[in-house]
Amino acid sequence: MRSSDTSIFRVAPVTWRVRLIPLPIILRILAFTLLVIAMARPQTRNAWQDKEVEGIDIMLAVDVSTSMLAEDLKPNRIEAAKQVAAEFVSGRPNDNIGLTVFAGEAFTQCPMTTDHASLLNLLRNVRTDIALRGLIQDGTAIGMGLANAVSRLKDSKAKSKVVILLTDGSNNMGDLSPMTAAEIAKSLGVRVYTIGVGTNKTAPYPMPVAGGVQYVNIPVEIDTHTLSDIASATNGAFYRATSTKELQKIYHEIDKLEKTKLKVKQFSKKYDVYQPFVALALILMAIELLLRLTVLRRIP
Repeated sequence: MRSSDTSIFRVAPVTWRVRLIPLPIILRILAFTLLVIAMARPQTRNAWQDKEVEGIDIMLAVDVSTSMLAEDLKPNRIEAAKQVAAEFVSGRPNDNIGLTVFAGEAFTQCPMTTDHASLLNLLRNVRTDIALRGLIQDGTAIGMGLANAVSRLKDSKAKSKVVILLTDGSNNMGDLSPMTAAEIAKSLGVRVYTIGVGTNKTAPYPMPVAGGVQYVNIPVEIDTHTLSDIASATNGAFYRATSTKELQKIYHEIDKLEKTKLKVKQFSKKYDVYQPFVALALILMAIELLLRLTVLRRIP
């Protein structure tokens, strides 16, 4: 009985096409592997970096009592103060800056940081209704606000340590007098710049009534004598701001403060690097398809 035999092909010469037969499947496997790597979302290596920058340590102490809703500054005192303070922070990218808010009590809204994006976000969220909602007592505790800000600077190694205190009233709450807080600041080498915000005599204040808001004129009672004494005791300066433009000028003057070297840690940003893997996978798939349709085409 005769049968077919392939033994003769064992000694037949092997062409380059025969040698390349496994190539398309190899290319497909490589392309699939690259796509899996791309889907894993590879990123550049993150790293901490130490560097020295020029800057000072600053604490902003902002009055958030309900009287800050008076509209003698536009749109009102608290919004004007937040807007100008945000411009000040944005103009000093290398400074350690923190935020204290106070009414009848004081607390730290943001500790000192060079992450100004987070600081500005917290500053935008400052509102005067925390006293109306009973979260803190209403009133003006200048001594407590100053002491809280100074406590954040007591361990600072910076050559210049500064508190910028903004208020629209006089001290009528708190267990610590403003001058006692000023003496503490002086002993720690902290300079205090005080700002009395509000027009002279009276200011329009929105009083909620049934079905709307009624404006009444309230007296402006800023204790300029105490604010001036606080600034003098700590080698700072006292300013009066009766308009938003004047408030901007005051912050511009304070912006000319002495600077000192600070050591800060910076965390590198993450960057996605999947694009080269996707591009290479598409190229390999295109080559594989081209080979299957041309030189390595197989006919059943």
